[in-house]
Amino acid sequence: MKILSGIQPSGTLHIGNYFGMMRQMIRYQKEHTLFCFIVNYHALTSVTDGPRLAADTLSAAADFLALGLDPAKCFFWVQGDVPEVTELTWILSNVTPMGLLERAHSYKDKIAKGIAPNHGLFAYPVLMAADILLYQADRVPVGKDQKQHLEMTRDIAIRFNYLYGDTFVVPEAEIDDDLAVIPGIDGQKMSKSYGNTIDIFEDEAELKKKVMSVVTDSRGVQEVKDPDTDNLFALISLFMTADERAELKARYLAPGLKYSEVKKDLARRIWEYFTPYREKRAALVARPDDIRDILKKGAEKTRAEAVKTLDVVMKKVGLVY
Repeated sequence: MKILSGIQPSGTLHIGNYFGMMRQMIRYQKEHTLFCFIVNYHALTSVTDGPRLAADTLSAAADFLALGLDPAKCFFWVQGDVPEVTELTWILSNVTPMGLLERAHSYKDKIAKGIAPNHGLFAYPVLMAADILLYQADRVPVGKDQKQHLEMTRDIAIRFNYLYGDTFVVPEAEIDDDLAVIPGIDGQKMSKSYGNTIDIFEDEAELKKKVMSVVTDSRGVQEVKDPDTDNLFALISLFMTADERAELKARYLAPGLKYSEVKKDLARRIWEYFTPYREKRAALVARPDDIRDILKKGAEKTRAEAVKTLDVVMKKVGLVY
């Protein structure tokens, strides 16, 4: 089975990225054909600082490699290093109804938040469809906020197959309901655009500062608390076994629990969880040319797959004569 997912290098990667996508990808490389990439074209919709985007791209690659992604066991590349994806994007644009794009919740949400509308933001789902269909992915792990985009990819694939004959695999979404929305320190979804993240490789002092600022309700020590609605409980649960979660839940439902104690425990757990990967990441960051070489080889391997699909598509639409 082909599994595909990507991540934007639009800032330092955080624990929401790790538990929402990265950890699953690293696991999948052992069982499936994994396509995992850094989506720098998509990042252009929100990042207008070129040097920053370039640096964040290398940083994201270092994070993946340090955390255990093995380029020998998967396809690992940077989106912009496989130009076939933009060729397919244009072809798919010509079978994508305007109404489909106009219904995109993500576009409407971003405009409502004051982001200036542009074609890249509007046509984002078509590029995402090209990312997926180019590699004939069977399954795409997505969060709830990306579910509609995956459904649009399916619609585009079905329409193309109707017009030109069976060409694309119609992908299925994979949504882990337990990890669909990971809260940030303010209770909203953890997101770089909200400035509420806890970075994977956070400095220890900054980590403690951020964790201690996690928003909780105002219930006192002797009051019973609700673990099902508490941001802090949701975050610390990511680092706990089932037995540990059950034990903490029981403490929430009885008088005497201090949020400050849970926060200190959370900071400790985050630091210890990622400690084994810090040394490897430091070594990678010290050799950026080695990272570039890994990504270059990954793009070459990936392009060999992309060309197979694009050749078929170009013949079917009449671009080969």
